[in-house]
Amino acid sequence: MSAPAQVAWDSLPTAEWTLQQVDAAGSSGIPDSRELVGRPPMPANLEDEKSLDEHHKRRADWQMALQGHLKSLEARQMIEFQSHDEITYALTAEGYGIAHSGSQEARLFAALPPGGDEAKTLDELKKELGADVLKIGQGKAFAKRWARKHPEKQGALARMPGVEEIVDDTAEDLREIRRSGTLQDGQRVNDLKKRKLVVQKKLLWFSITKGPQFSLKIEKLATDLSAEMLQSGEWKTRPFKKYNFDAEGVMPVTGALHPLLKVREEFRNIFFEMGFTEMPTNRFVDSSFWCFDSLFVPQQHAARDMQDTFFIKSPAAAKHIPEDYLSRVTAAHEDGGPYGSTGYGYKFSRDVTEKLVLRTHTTAVSAAMLYELANRPGGFKPAKMFSIDRVFRNEAVDATHLAEFHQVEGVVADYNITLGDLIGFMQIFFAKMGVTNLRFKPAYNPYTEPSLEIFSYHSGLGKWVEIGNSGMFRPEMLRPMGLPEGVNVLGWGLSLERPTMIRYGINNIRDLVGHKISITDVERAPAVRFP
Repeated sequence: MSAPAQVAWDSLPTAEWTLQQVDAAGSSGIPDSRELVGRPPMPANLEDEKSLDEHHKRRADWQMALQGHLKSLEARQMIEFQSHDEITYALTAEGYGIAHSGSQEARLFAALPPGGDEAKTLDELKKELGADVLKIGQGKAFAKRWARKHPEKQGALARMPGVEEIVDDTAEDLREIRRSGTLQDGQRVNDLKKRKLVVQKKLLWFSITKGPQFSLKIEKLATDLSAEMLQSGEWKTRPFKKYNFDAEGVMPVTGALHPLLKVREEFRNIFFEMGFTEMPTNRFVDSSFWCFDSLFVPQQHAARDMQDTFFIKSPAAAKHIPEDYLSRVTAAHEDGGPYGSTGYGYKFSRDVTEKLVLRTHTTAVSAAMLYELANRPGGFKPAKMFSIDRVFRNEAVDATHLAEFHQVEGVVADYNITLGDLIGFMQIFFAKMGVTNLRFKPAYNPYTEPSLEIFSYHSGLGKWVEIGNSGMFRPEMLRPMGLPEGVNVLGWGLSLERPTMIRYGINNIRDLVGHKISITDVERAPAVRFP
């Protein structure tokens, strides 16, 4: 067999040429792929770092092109190969300067008067050598015991007594690396690397032998078994590409949590940490009784108009409302009943209270749960409950409003709790969201008294921003439910969309919910954690 032919460095290998070289090498194969290609010419200026990098890149590119063919041929079992590393070193710009002019410590030694008795001041040396050379050279010369601080002259350096000649091993090592690319002593190479005088260069090369399916002809391999192959019998003789059972499969298309659901889950975790239980919120359609009347919202209130509420056309009315509870709620509305109130002074309408609506707030759920809490077997027991779900309002859609959005609500029912407890709960709840700078402003709400709007200072906007509402539920709402005297209920709520928009930097709510949302953004949205 003849020896493999060497090609020019600027002629990249092909798969067919590679097979020819392996065949020419015989059974022993090709021990070193670096012998297959001639070296590119060295740059005329060995101190030109860019030219030397280009020289190394040309050698590396050729071997990388060869590697691509080797992997393909190995998959066909036509050849076998092993990878090896050639580690060499190249001088940095500072390294070239030292190889040419000597190390900083050697230049400092040469600048000091011979004998060790005479000295030069640091100012004189700085002027002669430069500040950088003096700084590095002083430390290295002291470490090598070539120089010292003069014992009598303040701020002056002198040679170490008895040291008249030195060997500039740093410059010699750099010149050797410039010539051969390496040093025998690995520790000295590491020292030069630490001083950033040399950089490591890595070249991949290969040893190659014939494989069990070696051939000079590259036959196209089938990758799939088709129906046509089965019918014609071609599968019996057709060569197939070998399966790689270790290869990672294609990632399947999967679903992704919407940003709202990610923030929702974080809210749920906060409530659970505070000992709350989650209320069922599956009643999107509810009667006006639970949505308004049980909350002591008068039947003439503007929020109950068609301009603000979605009414159900069919069926239009609820069939089941607790009659005894309805009678107590009716009395509270008409004249205050036995609850220490004057009521609203109007004739309560059963037709209005039975109208079905898309719930306008999750407080309808809270009312039903408080009624259940008041009438459970064994009597009332204190409770902390929360809900997070969709609500519906007949509002115009713009950058900050939707007809369908999410409400986060929490209620606490216990004996003798007060407004101070409500504020304390607010501070703890929002602190878990990372919001600590709060203000509370008196407000009006038909079913809470006192009522408070919650504000937080937004450093990015430079102003106070409303983040929620809260209040103590009125006796006219609680006593008809059957809750005992002395039991108070505090509640608060906020939207889910606003904190989600803040967390993900979204300015238009229609980019968060609706047909304009980017599916890719949903898939890539990171998980959110409140600090």
